[in-house]
Amino acid sequence: MQTTALRLRSLAAFSMALGTVGGAHAAGFNLLEQNVSGLGNAYAGSAAIAENASTIYFNPAGMSLLPGTEFSAGITAIKPSFKFSNDGSTGPGGTPITGGDGGDAGKWAALPNLYLSHQLSPKWHVGLGVGAPFGLTTDYEQGWKGRYHSEKFAIESININPSVAYKVSDQLSIGIGANWFQIDADYRLATPRPVPNVGVFDMDTRVKMKGDAWGWNAGILYQATPSTRLGLSYRSRIKVTADGTTKLKNRTIPGIPDGTPLSKFDAEATIKMPDTAIFSVVHDLNPSWTLLADVSWTGWSSIPKLTIENSGPGARDSELDLRFKDAWRVALGANYHYSEKWTFKGGVAWDQSPVRQAKYRPTALPDNDRYWLSIGAQYRMSKNATWDVGYTHLFLRHTDIDNDTNVPERGLTRGSYKNSGDILGLQFTYRF
Repeated sequence: MQTTALRLRSLAAFSMALGTVGGAHAAGFNLLEQNVSGLGNAYAGSAAIAENASTIYFNPAGMSLLPGTEFSAGITAIKPSFKFSNDGSTGPGGTPITGGDGGDAGKWAALPNLYLSHQLSPKWHVGLGVGAPFGLTTDYEQGWKGRYHSEKFAIESININPSVAYKVSDQLSIGIGANWFQIDADYRLATPRPVPNVGVFDMDTRVKMKGDAWGWNAGILYQATPSTRLGLSYRSRIKVTADGTTKLKNRTIPGIPDGTPLSKFDAEATIKMPDTAIFSVVHDLNPSWTLLADVSWTGWSSIPKLTIENSGPGARDSELDLRFKDAWRVALGANYHYSEKWTFKGGVAWDQSPVRQAKYRPTALPDNDRYWLSIGAQYRMSKNATWDVGYTHLFLRHTDIDNDTNVPERGLTRGSYKNSGDILGLQFTYRF
């Protein structure tokens, strides 16, 4: 017991030093990539499969299927692509706008995760998970046509999730966890500044904020038949108040060196991170084939807008009108148990975006419905050690933008995006 407690404390301490980078590869800026063992199935069956300790995130009740002590760690490389083509964008107040199309706003990102579960008794399990459930990075070339809406928007998060599971009977298990969640945001854009008798020039605006809060998650696992298992899980909303600064620096105003600080304000924003619910089914068709299915819901309507409140002499608040809608996701997958050492995986998914109208599509998140095509493999190198590898390609619908929510200050961004994404991951699991 003391050894397990020491391991849990060591994992928690290591997690505090773990950097997280947002990739935004579930719809919105939710990150499903909380393990790699599920990546090859497009995360079908995520709340019922309980293959390893990463079940702590998807359904903590799944720990009841894990004997002894289990450690799992993985890393996922994510490459989104957001390529804008202009079709009638204007500057503030409808004035002509200069600049390019911004290049590819998607960049490589690395997403790590860590999990540890331990069986205290035949009925009780405890565990700890560390990951990044939300993240986003869009990074355009400076001076592009949509620069007054966004040039860079980055969200990074970390979530520490201690959990406990109780085996009620041979058929039913329940689990619950607490979540300490921290978010960092970095928002950069150009702000127009009129100079009397000269013209309108750009200033660099950068908002940096950080905040943390607590939430919870819970799940149920039910063995309906010897070959069919059902899972139901829920993660709560988390209301985060982040604070930091808004800084303005010169970019093009004549007579002032570029980069000269012009203003600094205290900044604050409150955001309700959405709750999620997952229903999963796992069915062993025969000794060679396992079928998996998922239906999940995300309460994105908790974010109708994002308001950044600035305080100080001359300060003005900034607002993004988002009007996010709740979203659904459906996934189907299959595992082929080729041998005692090898299992091959596949999966498909439809992932609905919270952004439904071109008018409210932000340049910071040029999101749309996406389709997942996934493959993966699992290699059991020994009785206790397992490697997982997975790959997903994301196909996105044609994505129009016609954002005129603040033409007087930011202008109109009109055009279309060609979007796609690739995800590649590697995970190691060891059972003591």
